[in-house]
Amino acid sequence: MNDPARPFDRALLRRRRDRYAGLHHRHDFLFAHSAEEIAGRLQAILRDFPLALDLGAHQGLHGRALAENPKIGQVFHGELSEELARACPRPALVCDEERLPFADGSLDLVVSGLSLQHVNDLPGALIQIRRALKPDGLFMASLLGTRTLEELREAFIYAEAEAQGGASPRVAPFPDIREAGALLQRAGFALPVTDTETLTVSYESLSDLMNEIRGMGAANVLNERRRTPLLRRTLRRAEEIYRERFSLPDGRIKATFEIVYLSGWAPAPTQQKPLRPGSAKQRLSDALNTEERGAGEKAGFPTPDDGSPDSEG
Repeated sequence: MNDPARPFDRALLRRRRDRYAGLHHRHDFLFAHSAEEIAGRLQAILRDFPLALDLGAHQGLHGRALAENPKIGQVFHGELSEELARACPRPALVCDEERLPFADGSLDLVVSGLSLQHVNDLPGALIQIRRALKPDGLFMASLLGTRTLEELREAFIYAEAEAQGGASPRVAPFPDIREAGALLQRAGFALPVTDTETLTVSYESLSDLMNEIRGMGAANVLNERRRTPLLRRTLRRAEEIYRERFSLPDGRIKATFEIVYLSGWAPAPTQQKPLRPGSAKQRLSDALNTEERGAGEKAGFPTPDDGSPDSEG
């Protein structure tokens, strides 16, 4: 029986990452992009982070980028796959994002690049990260967003419905930006920030795209996946649908990758706090030197209930 609260087969995810660890460097463009983006954001933060963790490190691209920042001291790499952990710079450890082995208040910075979207209990993982941070410690991460591989999802839904009489889930239900922001607040982070970007990548064929996904160690690990091998006729039909709907002018096919970036701080007494509602000592209209009007009232027009000829009732 599948547990709806645990959509991902984490043991299979570990085996997939172990299997493709030697090929990961050929398919790491998304990780490299995320690492560069997060490193750039950290450059703008004017403070030191003596002890940092690259969580879900894969081959350590994010951690390597952190190590180039003079404001960041010791960098640890934590990775679910033992084979990928061996490829990370030292110190590195095998580390499950769902069961962090770090003491409360022990880290100054936690970075995670394109890994947490495969965690079953993401709110629980974020709470563990927040607890592992020192007061005023920073968490910064990237996750694959809801639009990721939307073309592949659509092609297989229609192909399997035609060829096999029903579709099985093949692309994970990634979080969107609103969900990510709500999860940060739910986990107790202060000053949460989220934003997103969308990358469009082209491939010669559907097979090339699927090989890329396997090389990332990110093939289907949903517990509700179909356990029988993919039929050739289904794959052929999926390729046809993909080309019919998502071909580029040069004959290649496109694939969408959405990356959601999020950051938050472990609460600390020294942090800025939002003002209590109703605590303002000056009206906004006075500050802006404008006339204050009631809700729904527009400049030069009466409100609907003022008895004017245009009002009803």
